[in-house]
Amino acid sequence: MQILINQENYLHEQFSLSETITIPIWELVKLRVSQMNQCAFCIDMHSKDALSQGETQERIIGLSAWRDMPLYSETELVALDWAEHLTLGKPVDDESYHKVVKALGEQAVVDLTIAISAINSWNRIAKTFTPEVGGYKPQ
Repeated sequence: MQILINQENYLHEQFSLSETITIPIWELVKLRVSQMNQCAFCIDMHSKDALSQGETQERIIGLSAWRDMPLYSETELVALDWAEHLTLGKPVDDESYHKVVKALGEQAVVDLTIAISAINSWNRIAKTFTPEVGGYKPQ
């Protein structure tokens, strides 16, 4: 667990300083990946975290259909697309990789890829050990 916590600390530091992938974008990515993985605990946590950071309910609700919602910036769209691509286990061909690097920059892609891997790990841990969600324990 400490490895994942250290990774979160690294990502927080990187995204706090980044002009590309910011903390709010990171929160959207964590929330979207958690939706895809149907991790109730993480959806609850990251929805609340996003709201506390100033995210709107409309954008949180719209996240499940982000491709069709005119609510997200170009950077957010690229980050969400990369998150879905990796979470679904799609192969990363040269075209996909160069597209995301061109939009975000190489360091941002490295950090975003680590972040996507991290939330997928957290989702699997939470789904395995089923912590309480919003005051109740899932069945």
